[in-house]
Amino acid sequence: MPSLPVPAPAPALPRGFRRLVLAQALSALADHALLILAIARMLELAAPAWAPPLLKLGFTAAYVLLAPLVGVLADALPKARLMAGSHALKALGAALLLAGTSAWGPLLAYALAGLGAALYSPAKYGLVAESVAPAGLVRANGWLEASTVCAALLGAGLGGLLISPQGPGQAPLLQALGERLAGLLPGCGASCADPAASLLWPALGLLLLLYAGAGLAHCGLPQPMPGAGRPRRRRSAQLLRGFACDGQRLWRDPEARLALGATALSWAVGAALQFLVLRWGQEQLDLGLDAAAGLQGVVALGVVAGAVLAGRCIPLERSTRVLPAGLLLAGLLPALCWIEQPWAGLPLLLAVGLLAGVLVVPMNALLQARGQLLLSAGRTVAVQNFGENLGMLLMLGGYSAAAALGASVAGLALGLALLVLSGLLVLMRQPAARPVGPGARG
Repeated sequence: MPSLPVPAPAPALPRGFRRLVLAQALSALADHALLILAIARMLELAAPAWAPPLLKLGFTAAYVLLAPLVGVLADALPKARLMAGSHALKALGAALLLAGTSAWGPLLAYALAGLGAALYSPAKYGLVAESVAPAGLVRANGWLEASTVCAALLGAGLGGLLISPQGPGQAPLLQALGERLAGLLPGCGASCADPAASLLWPALGLLLLLYAGAGLAHCGLPQPMPGAGRPRRRRSAQLLRGFACDGQRLWRDPEARLALGATALSWAVGAALQFLVLRWGQEQLDLGLDAAAGLQGVVALGVVAGAVLAGRCIPLERSTRVLPAGLLLAGLLPALCWIEQPWAGLPLLLAVGLLAGVLVVPMNALLQARGQLLLSAGRTVAVQNFGENLGMLLMLGGYSAAAALGASVAGLALGLALLVLSGLLVLMRQPAARPVGPGARG
Protein backbone atom coordinates (compact mmCIF):
# COMPACT_ATOMS: atom_id res chain seq x y z
CA MET A 1 0.00 0.00 0.00
CA PRO A 2 1.62 3.30 -1.06
CA SER A 3 2.35 5.72 1.72
CA LEU A 4 0.72 9.13 1.75
CA PRO A 5 2.97 12.05 0.80
CA VAL A 6 4.32 13.95 3.76
CA PRO A 7 3.86 17.72 3.44
CA ALA A 8 7.06 19.73 3.40
CA PRO A 9 7.80 21.45 6.70
CA ALA A 10 7.23 25.17 6.86
CA PRO A 11 10.48 27.11 6.33
CA ALA A 12 12.06 28.42 9.51
CA LEU A 13 11.90 32.16 10.09
CA PRO A 14 15.26 33.93 10.48
CA ARG A 15 16.97 34.86 13.72
CA GLY A 16 15.67 38.13 15.11
CA PHE A 17 12.27 37.87 13.41
CA ARG A 18 10.47 37.57 16.75
CA ARG A 19 12.13 40.78 17.90
CA LEU A 20 10.90 42.51 14.75
CA VAL A 21 7.37 41.25 15.45
CA LEU A 22 7.59 42.55 19.02
CA ALA A 23 8.76 45.98 17.88
CA GLN A 24 6.02 46.17 15.26
CA ALA A 25 3.39 45.17 17.83
CA LEU A 26 4.50 47.79 20.37
CA SER A 27 4.59 50.47 17.70
CA ALA A 28 1.15 49.60 16.32
CA LEU A 29 -0.26 49.42 19.85
CA ALA A 30 0.89 52.98 20.55
CA ASP A 31 -0.22 54.27 17.11
CA HIS A 32 -3.80 53.07 17.50
CA ALA A 33 -4.11 54.24 21.09
CA LEU A 34 -2.69 57.62 20.04
CA LEU A 35 -5.45 57.98 17.43
CA ILE A 36 -8.14 57.56 20.09
CA LEU A 37 -6.38 60.11 22.31
CA ALA A 38 -6.14 62.54 19.39
CA ILE A 39 -9.86 62.14 18.60
CA ALA A 40 -10.73 62.74 22.26
CA ARG A 41 -8.52 65.84 22.35
CA MET A 42 -10.09 67.29 19.19
CA LEU A 43 -13.59 66.77 20.55
CA GLU A 44 -12.65 68.38 23.87
CA LEU A 45 -11.34 71.41 21.95
CA ALA A 46 -14.67 71.73 20.08
CA ALA A 47 -13.47 70.63 16.64
CA PRO A 48 -16.30 70.03 14.14
CA ALA A 49 -17.78 66.53 13.99
CA TRP A 50 -16.35 65.88 10.52
CA ALA A 51 -12.79 66.76 11.59
CA PRO A 52 -11.59 63.54 13.32
CA PRO A 53 -11.19 61.57 10.04
CA LEU A 54 -8.70 64.26 9.00
CA LEU A 55 -6.37 62.90 11.70
CA LYS A 56 -5.90 59.72 9.70
CA LEU A 57 -5.62 61.75 6.51
CA GLY A 58 -2.79 63.80 8.00
CA PHE A 59 -1.11 60.65 9.31
CA THR A 60 -1.06 59.05 5.86
CA ALA A 61 -0.08 62.20 3.94
CA ALA A 62 3.60 61.59 4.68
CA TYR A 63 3.38 58.15 3.02
CA VAL A 64 2.27 59.78 -0.22
CA LEU A 65 4.48 62.88 -0.18
CA LEU A 66 7.67 61.00 0.77
CA ALA A 67 7.05 57.85 -1.27
CA PRO A 68 9.84 58.57 -3.81
CA LEU A 69 12.39 59.01 -1.00
CA VAL A 70 11.62 56.45 1.70
CA GLY A 71 12.20 53.40 -0.49
CA VAL A 72 15.67 54.67 -1.46
CA LEU A 73 16.48 55.35 2.19
CA ALA A 74 15.27 51.91 3.25
CA ASP A 75 17.54 50.27 0.67
CA ALA A 76 20.57 52.44 1.43
CA LEU A 77 20.58 52.77 5.24
CA PRO A 78 20.74 50.11 7.97
CA LYS A 79 17.10 49.13 8.26
CA ALA A 80 17.05 48.43 12.01
CA ARG A 81 18.62 51.82 12.72
CA LEU A 82 16.14 53.57 10.43
CA MET A 83 13.22 51.84 12.15
CA ALA A 84 14.49 52.83 15.59
CA GLY A 85 14.81 56.46 14.46
CA SER A 86 11.27 56.44 13.12
CA HIS A 87 9.98 55.64 16.60
CA ALA A 88 11.69 58.78 17.90
CA LEU A 89 9.65 60.84 15.40
CA LYS A 90 6.46 59.09 16.49
CA ALA A 91 7.25 59.80 20.14
CA LEU A 92 7.86 63.48 19.33
CA GLY A 93 4.50 63.71 17.60
CA ALA A 94 2.80 62.05 20.56
CA ALA A 95 4.52 64.41 23.01
CA LEU A 96 3.19 67.44 21.12
CA LEU A 97 -0.41 66.18 21.06
CA LEU A 98 -1.44 68.20 24.13
CA ALA A 99 0.79 71.22 23.50
CA GLY A 100 -1.43 74.28 23.07
CA THR A 101 -5.18 74.66 22.93
CA SER A 102 -5.91 74.93 19.19
CA ALA A 103 -8.46 72.43 17.91
CA TRP A 104 -6.13 71.69 14.98
CA GLY A 105 -3.04 71.08 17.11
CA PRO A 106 -3.72 67.31 17.43
CA LEU A 107 -3.91 67.13 13.63
CA LEU A 108 -0.35 68.46 13.27
CA ALA A 109 0.97 66.26 16.08
CA TYR A 110 -0.54 63.10 14.60
CA ALA A 111 0.81 64.05 11.17
CA LEU A 112 4.32 64.12 12.67
CA ALA A 113 3.74 60.61 14.02
CA GLY A 114 2.72 59.68 10.48
CA LEU A 115 6.09 60.88 9.22
CA GLY A 116 7.77 58.36 11.49
CA ALA A 117 5.42 55.65 10.29
CA ALA A 118 6.19 56.47 6.64
CA LEU A 119 9.91 55.93 7.26
CA TYR A 120 9.27 52.73 9.22
CA SER A 121 7.15 50.75 6.79
CA PRO A 122 9.55 50.25 3.82
CA ALA A 123 12.38 49.36 6.18
CA LYS A 124 10.23 46.80 8.01
CA TYR A 125 8.88 45.01 4.95
CA GLY A 126 12.22 45.35 3.19
CA LEU A 127 13.94 43.58 6.07
CA VAL A 128 11.37 40.78 5.85
CA ALA A 129 11.72 40.38 2.08
CA GLU A 130 15.52 40.28 2.31
CA SER A 131 15.65 37.93 5.29
CA VAL A 132 12.89 35.39 4.55
CA ALA A 133 12.91 32.85 1.73
CA PRO A 134 10.06 33.25 -0.83
CA ALA A 135 8.40 30.05 0.43
CA GLY A 136 8.12 31.60 3.89
CA LEU A 137 6.84 35.04 2.91
CA VAL A 138 3.15 34.28 3.44
CA ARG A 139 3.91 32.84 6.88
CA ALA A 140 6.12 35.81 7.80
CA ASN A 141 3.50 38.28 6.60
CA GLY A 142 0.88 36.36 8.54
CA TRP A 143 2.89 36.84 11.72
CA LEU A 144 3.44 40.54 11.00
CA GLU A 145 -0.19 41.23 10.10
CA ALA A 146 -1.47 39.19 13.04
CA SER A 147 0.80 41.05 15.48
CA THR A 148 -0.06 44.41 13.92
CA VAL A 149 -3.80 43.87 14.04
CA CYS A 150 -3.65 42.26 17.47
CA ALA A 151 -1.86 45.40 18.61
CA ALA A 152 -4.55 47.46 16.87
CA LEU A 153 -7.15 45.46 18.77
CA LEU A 154 -5.43 46.18 22.07
CA GLY A 155 -4.50 49.73 21.03
CA ALA A 156 -8.06 50.79 20.25
CA GLY A 157 -9.20 49.26 23.52
CA LEU A 158 -6.27 50.77 25.41
CA GLY A 159 -7.05 54.21 24.01
CA GLY A 160 -10.65 53.83 25.10
CA LEU A 161 -9.58 52.79 28.59
CA LEU A 162 -7.07 55.59 28.94
CA ILE A 163 -9.64 58.30 28.18
CA SER A 164 -12.13 56.80 30.62
CA PRO A 165 -12.33 58.46 34.07
CA GLN A 166 -12.24 54.98 35.61
CA GLY A 167 -9.36 53.78 33.43
CA PRO A 168 -5.74 52.95 34.24
CA GLY A 169 -4.76 56.58 33.73
CA GLN A 170 -5.73 57.12 37.38
CA ALA A 171 -2.85 54.93 38.57
CA PRO A 172 -0.46 56.96 40.77
CA LEU A 173 2.62 56.04 38.69
CA LEU A 174 1.02 57.20 35.44
CA GLN A 175 -0.34 60.33 37.15
CA ALA A 176 3.18 61.22 38.27
CA LEU A 177 4.54 60.58 34.78
CA GLY A 178 1.80 62.75 33.26
CA GLU A 179 2.58 65.63 35.62
CA ARG A 180 6.26 65.46 34.71
CA LEU A 181 5.43 65.52 30.99
CA ALA A 182 3.07 68.47 31.42
CA GLY A 183 5.86 70.43 33.10
CA LEU A 184 8.36 69.67 30.34
CA LEU A 185 6.29 70.77 27.33
CA PRO A 186 5.88 74.49 26.58
CA GLY A 187 2.48 76.15 26.34
CA CYS A 188 0.61 73.44 28.24
CA GLY A 189 -0.66 75.37 31.23
CA ALA A 190 -4.19 75.73 29.93
CA SER A 191 -4.48 72.12 28.90
CA CYS A 192 -3.14 70.97 32.26
CA ALA A 193 -5.84 72.92 34.05
CA ASP A 194 -8.53 71.30 31.90
CA PRO A 195 -9.80 68.22 33.82
CA ALA A 196 -10.55 66.33 30.59
CA ALA A 197 -7.09 67.02 29.21
CA SER A 198 -5.46 66.03 32.49
CA LEU A 199 -6.73 62.48 31.88
CA LEU A 200 -4.72 62.42 28.67
CA TRP A 201 -1.35 63.29 30.20
CA PRO A 202 -0.88 59.96 32.02
CA ALA A 203 -2.09 58.17 28.88
CA LEU A 204 0.49 60.05 26.84
CA GLY A 205 3.24 59.00 29.22
CA LEU A 206 2.34 55.35 28.74
CA LEU A 207 2.40 55.71 24.95
CA LEU A 208 5.87 57.27 25.07
CA LEU A 209 7.09 54.26 27.04
CA LEU A 210 5.65 51.97 24.34
CA TYR A 211 7.48 53.86 21.60
CA ALA A 212 10.71 53.64 23.59
CA GLY A 213 10.25 49.88 23.98
CA ALA A 214 9.68 49.51 20.23
CA GLY A 215 12.87 51.42 19.51
CA LEU A 216 14.90 49.26 21.89
CA ALA A 217 13.51 46.06 20.36
CA HIS A 218 15.22 46.91 17.07
CA CYS A 219 18.68 46.82 18.64
CA GLY A 220 20.61 43.81 17.40
CA LEU A 221 18.37 42.97 14.43
CA PRO A 222 20.26 41.47 11.46
CA GLN A 223 21.27 43.74 8.59
CA PRO A 224 21.00 41.58 5.43
CA MET A 225 21.93 44.33 3.00
CA PRO A 226 24.80 43.17 0.75
CA GLY A 227 26.64 46.06 -0.77
CA ALA A 228 24.56 48.76 0.91
CA GLY A 229 26.51 51.83 1.79
CA ARG A 230 25.95 55.52 2.03
CA PRO A 231 22.88 56.71 0.14
CA ARG A 232 23.82 58.16 -3.22
CA ARG A 233 23.08 61.85 -3.63
CA ARG A 234 20.24 62.15 -6.09
CA ARG A 235 18.28 65.18 -7.17
CA SER A 236 14.56 65.46 -6.58
CA ALA A 237 13.83 65.08 -10.29
CA GLN A 238 15.89 61.88 -10.41
CA LEU A 239 14.07 60.48 -7.40
CA LEU A 240 10.69 61.25 -8.93
CA ARG A 241 11.62 59.75 -12.30
CA GLY A 242 13.03 56.64 -10.65
CA PHE A 243 9.94 56.27 -8.49
CA ALA A 244 7.67 56.66 -11.50
CA CYS A 245 9.65 54.00 -13.38
CA ASP A 246 9.39 51.65 -10.40
CA GLY A 247 5.63 52.14 -10.30
CA GLN A 248 5.28 51.51 -14.02
CA ARG A 249 7.34 48.34 -13.84
CA LEU A 250 5.26 46.92 -11.03
CA TRP A 251 1.97 48.01 -12.61
CA ARG A 252 2.84 46.27 -15.90
CA ASP A 253 3.39 42.96 -14.12
CA PRO A 254 0.04 41.08 -13.81
CA GLU A 255 0.67 39.68 -10.33
CA ALA A 256 2.10 42.91 -8.94
CA ARG A 257 -0.76 44.94 -10.45
CA LEU A 258 -3.34 42.65 -8.86
CA ALA A 259 -1.63 42.85 -5.46
CA LEU A 260 -1.20 46.64 -5.64
CA GLY A 261 -4.85 47.16 -6.48
CA ALA A 262 -6.19 44.76 -3.85
CA THR A 263 -4.05 46.11 -1.00
CA ALA A 264 -4.75 49.76 -1.91
CA LEU A 265 -8.49 49.09 -1.98
CA SER A 266 -8.40 47.16 1.29
CA TRP A 267 -6.48 49.80 3.22
CA ALA A 268 -8.55 52.67 1.81
CA VAL A 269 -11.83 51.05 2.82
CA GLY A 270 -10.35 49.97 6.17
CA ALA A 271 -9.38 53.57 7.00
CA ALA A 272 -12.93 54.80 6.40
CA LEU A 273 -14.41 51.78 8.19
CA GLN A 274 -12.40 52.67 11.29
CA PHE A 275 -14.29 55.95 11.66
CA LEU A 276 -17.58 54.52 10.46
CA VAL A 277 -17.49 51.94 13.26
CA LEU A 278 -16.82 54.70 15.81
CA ARG A 279 -19.75 56.75 14.52
CA TRP A 280 -22.00 53.69 14.28
CA GLY A 281 -21.23 52.81 17.89
CA GLN A 282 -21.87 56.34 19.14
CA GLU A 283 -25.00 57.14 17.10
CA GLN A 284 -26.74 53.83 16.49
CA LEU A 285 -25.66 51.88 19.58
CA ASP A 286 -25.60 54.93 21.89
CA LEU A 287 -22.07 54.22 23.18
CA GLY A 288 -19.44 56.67 24.36
CA LEU A 289 -16.15 57.15 22.54
CA ASP A 290 -14.30 54.92 25.01
CA ALA A 291 -16.76 52.03 24.47
CA ALA A 292 -17.07 52.60 20.70
CA ALA A 293 -13.29 52.31 20.40
CA GLY A 294 -13.63 48.72 21.60
CA LEU A 295 -15.71 47.91 18.51
CA GLN A 296 -12.65 48.67 16.38
CA GLY A 297 -10.88 46.00 18.40
CA VAL A 298 -13.49 43.42 17.39
CA VAL A 299 -12.76 44.09 13.71
CA ALA A 300 -9.04 43.86 14.45
CA LEU A 301 -9.54 40.53 16.20
CA GLY A 302 -11.18 39.19 13.05
CA VAL A 303 -8.24 40.42 10.96
CA VAL A 304 -5.86 38.55 13.27
CA ALA A 305 -7.83 35.35 12.74
CA GLY A 306 -7.90 35.90 8.99
CA ALA A 307 -4.17 36.65 8.86
CA VAL A 308 -3.31 33.50 10.80
CA LEU A 309 -5.66 31.44 8.64
CA ALA A 310 -4.12 32.81 5.45
CA GLY A 311 -0.59 32.25 6.71
CA ARG A 312 -1.35 28.61 7.49
CA CYS A 313 -3.58 27.61 4.59
CA ILE A 314 -2.76 29.76 1.53
CA PRO A 315 0.63 29.16 -0.14
CA LEU A 316 2.17 31.86 -2.30
CA GLU A 317 1.27 30.13 -5.57
CA ARG A 318 -2.45 30.26 -4.65
CA SER A 319 -2.49 33.83 -3.37
CA THR A 320 -4.48 35.11 -6.35
CA ARG A 321 -7.51 33.01 -5.35
CA VAL A 322 -8.52 35.06 -2.30
CA LEU A 323 -10.38 37.89 -4.07
CA PRO A 324 -13.85 36.36 -3.51
CA ALA A 325 -13.31 36.97 0.22
CA GLY A 326 -13.53 40.68 -0.58
CA LEU A 327 -16.86 40.19 -2.34
CA LEU A 328 -18.25 38.56 0.80
CA LEU A 329 -16.92 41.49 2.84
CA ALA A 330 -18.77 43.95 0.59
CA GLY A 331 -21.97 41.99 1.12
CA LEU A 332 -21.69 42.21 4.90
CA LEU A 333 -21.11 45.96 5.29
CA PRO A 334 -24.70 47.14 4.60
CA ALA A 335 -25.95 44.91 7.43
CA LEU A 336 -24.66 47.56 9.87
CA CYS A 337 -27.71 49.63 8.96
CA TRP A 338 -30.14 47.23 10.67
CA ILE A 339 -28.20 46.44 13.84
CA GLU A 340 -29.05 48.43 16.96
CA GLN A 341 -27.70 46.17 19.72
CA PRO A 342 -23.97 45.67 20.44
CA TRP A 343 -24.31 41.89 20.92
CA ALA A 344 -25.80 41.56 17.42
CA GLY A 345 -23.03 43.61 15.79
CA LEU A 346 -20.06 41.75 17.27
CA PRO A 347 -20.28 38.64 15.00
CA LEU A 348 -20.68 40.88 11.95
CA LEU A 349 -17.62 42.99 12.81
CA LEU A 350 -15.64 39.83 13.52
CA ALA A 351 -16.57 38.36 10.12
CA VAL A 352 -15.67 41.61 8.32
CA GLY A 353 -12.22 41.58 9.94
CA LEU A 354 -11.64 37.88 9.17
CA LEU A 355 -12.41 38.35 5.48
CA ALA A 356 -10.15 41.40 5.33
CA GLY A 357 -7.25 39.43 6.85
CA VAL A 358 -7.72 36.55 4.41
CA LEU A 359 -7.60 39.04 1.53
CA VAL A 360 -4.70 41.28 2.54
CA VAL A 361 -2.04 38.86 3.80
CA PRO A 362 -1.64 36.77 0.60
CA MET A 363 -1.69 39.96 -1.50
CA ASN A 364 1.12 41.45 0.60
CA ALA A 365 3.20 38.30 0.19
CA LEU A 366 2.54 38.21 -3.55
CA LEU A 367 3.66 41.79 -4.00
CA GLN A 368 6.83 41.25 -1.96
CA ALA A 369 7.73 38.18 -3.97
CA ARG A 370 7.24 39.95 -7.33
CA GLY A 371 8.88 43.15 -6.12
CA GLN A 372 11.99 41.32 -4.93
CA LEU A 373 12.38 39.91 -8.45
CA LEU A 374 11.48 43.07 -10.38
CA LEU A 375 12.93 45.88 -8.23
CA SER A 376 14.10 45.68 -4.61
CA ALA A 377 12.38 45.27 -1.27
CA GLY A 378 12.43 48.92 -0.18
CA ARG A 379 11.45 50.38 -3.56
CA THR A 380 8.57 47.93 -3.90
CA VAL A 381 7.17 48.77 -0.48
CA ALA A 382 7.54 52.50 -1.24
CA VAL A 383 5.36 52.08 -4.35
CA GLN A 384 2.90 49.96 -2.35
CA ASN A 385 2.72 52.55 0.43
CA PHE A 386 2.13 55.31 -2.12
CA GLY A 387 -0.81 53.46 -3.66
CA GLU A 388 -2.32 52.38 -0.36
CA ASN A 389 -2.04 55.77 1.29
CA LEU A 390 -3.14 57.74 -1.75
CA GLY A 391 -6.24 55.56 -1.70
CA MET A 392 -6.65 56.25 2.03
CA LEU A 393 -6.28 60.01 1.49
CA LEU A 394 -8.94 60.02 -1.22
CA MET A 395 -11.24 57.76 0.80
CA LEU A 396 -10.91 59.77 4.03
CA GLY A 397 -11.35 63.03 2.15
CA GLY A 398 -14.51 61.67 0.56
CA TYR A 399 -15.71 60.30 3.92
CA SER A 400 -15.18 63.66 5.65
CA ALA A 401 -16.93 65.50 2.82
CA ALA A 402 -19.89 63.10 2.95
CA ALA A 403 -20.09 63.45 6.74
CA ALA A 404 -19.98 67.25 6.47
CA LEU A 405 -22.87 67.08 3.98
CA GLY A 406 -24.92 65.06 6.47
CA ALA A 407 -24.56 61.49 5.17
CA SER A 408 -26.03 58.91 7.53
CA VAL A 409 -24.31 55.80 8.86
CA ALA A 410 -26.44 53.71 6.48
CA GLY A 411 -25.44 55.80 3.49
CA LEU A 412 -21.75 55.63 4.35
CA ALA A 413 -21.86 51.85 4.87
CA LEU A 414 -23.65 51.31 1.56
CA GLY A 415 -21.15 53.55 -0.23
CA LEU A 416 -18.19 51.59 1.16
CA ALA A 417 -19.79 48.30 0.12
CA LEU A 418 -20.31 49.54 -3.45
CA LEU A 419 -16.69 50.73 -3.64
CA VAL A 420 -15.34 47.36 -2.49
CA LEU A 421 -17.61 45.47 -4.88
CA SER A 422 -16.82 47.58 -7.94
CA GLY A 423 -13.09 47.69 -7.23
CA LEU A 424 -12.76 43.94 -6.81
CA LEU A 425 -14.82 43.23 -9.92
CA VAL A 426 -12.44 45.42 -11.92
CA LEU A 427 -9.43 43.55 -10.50
CA MET A 428 -10.99 40.15 -11.17
CA ARG A 429 -11.54 41.07 -14.83
CA GLN A 430 -7.81 41.59 -15.34
CA PRO A 431 -5.91 39.04 -17.48
CA ALA A 432 -5.17 35.78 -15.63
CA ALA A 433 -2.00 35.92 -13.59
CA ARG A 434 0.85 33.53 -14.22
CA PRO A 435 1.76 30.92 -11.58
CA VAL A 436 3.52 32.55 -8.66
CA GLY A 437 6.33 30.94 -6.77
CA PRO A 438 10.01 30.98 -5.99
CA GLY A 439 10.88 30.06 -9.55
CA ALA A 440 8.57 32.49 -11.33
CA ARG A 441 10.60 35.25 -12.90
CA GLY A 442 9.36 38.50 -14.39
